[in-house]
Amino acid sequence: MSDRNQSEIPQEAFDWYDDYAHGGMDRRTFLKKLGTLTAVGYSMTVLTSALLPNYALAEQVSFNDPEILATYETFDSPLGHDEGQGYLVVPKNISGPLPVVLVIHENRGLNPYIKDVARRLAKAGFIAFAPDALFPLGGYPGNDDEGRAMQKNLERSKIEQDFLAAAKFIKAHPNSNGHLGAVGFCFGGYIVNYLAAVESNLLSAGVPFYGTPAAAELRENIKAPLLVQLGELDERVNKTWPNYEKDLKRLHVPYEVHVYKGANHGFHNDSTARYDKPNAELAWQRTIEFFQNKLS
Repeated sequence: MSDRNQSEIPQEAFDWYDDYAHGGMDRRTFLKKLGTLTAVGYSMTVLTSALLPNYALAEQVSFNDPEILATYETFDSPLGHDEGQGYLVVPKNISGPLPVVLVIHENRGLNPYIKDVARRLAKAGFIAFAPDALFPLGGYPGNDDEGRAMQKNLERSKIEQDFLAAAKFIKAHPNSNGHLGAVGFCFGGYIVNYLAAVESNLLSAGVPFYGTPAAAELRENIKAPLLVQLGELDERVNKTWPNYEKDLKRLHVPYEVHVYKGANHGFHNDSTARYDKPNAELAWQRTIEFFQNKLS
């Protein structure tokens, strides 16, 4: 039987990867499950190359694009890991104050995809700052498996405090107009929801991509408008949405929610086969327009 191609990979393979990526199974079990698909014509090479990230595919804006300037900046985090670091990207020709956006990575550190998202925002006219939760351990190690293990070993409450400190740091940037947005993916989507809840006046807008909500007792503080982006096939995250929506309605929080048909968890990440280009581009267009409307 000939090898099947990436476009035909069955949904259960994506579900197994999501479970593996979020700690629901170990790598050995994940690969063993993938191995069952070889009996129906898939090769392990095709499967792993489709499901595991290839960050060469994720660069939409070059790091040396002449219209932006990228640097690494440190910030104080006394309630977190004492000091944090992030990837700062600004439009090169700044004229007057600009809105700022915190960009929050998944559960594996500041990988090349998230850096590219920050550059995309700078190209769209925002000051973007993408912290690395793994900075206390030396930073993103260059591969997601190791990064995921490193982040799992850090105290979650301290990571939350690091992102809170990062949000305050970038909001106070000399060229900031005082309006802070946050966009995050997976774990980063959770952090967007957390930042909206932990301090009512911190965010002016939040865009959680497939992120779980903050703790119920914190949600009472939410005031910032939210643009919630969900993939139709992302059962793990989507089951948390009805209860969260109920609270947002009760608290009269302005929000929009979009559930993208046929999209998996991680559909915006263009480094794996979970990437859904039409839905990702639509979601990103909505994100930019939302920030333009709420952060001006």
